[in-house]
Amino acid sequence: MTKSGLIESVAERTPHISKKDTEIVVNTIFDSMSQALKSGERIEIRGFGSFQVKVREAREGRNPKTGEPVHIAAKRTPFFKVGKELKEMVDRVPVENVSDEESPDGGAV
Repeated sequence: MTKSGLIESVAERTPHISKKDTEIVVNTIFDSMSQALKSGERIEIRGFGSFQVKVREAREGRNPKTGEPVHIAAKRTPFFKVGKELKEMVDRVPVENVSDEESPDGGAV
């Protein structure tokens, strides 16, 4: 699902709110979540999951083309941990109903 698909879905479920207002609400939610993560806050949505920022320490890597060592700087990266209810809901779908596009490795299921 894309952001525009999410806006469409919310707009269909809330006919008393205009599509433009729905878009503003969805954008406000995402902006608020982004700002919270940027400031180091943890976001928890019960039944869905939690978002937090994890620090990846600086390390030495290798250029895959040349094999030369490369310094990789420390960075902060968003991390999502799925909630128990969402995990159970997704797991209820039989594996044979999942298409190739939805497969995590992109291959046949």
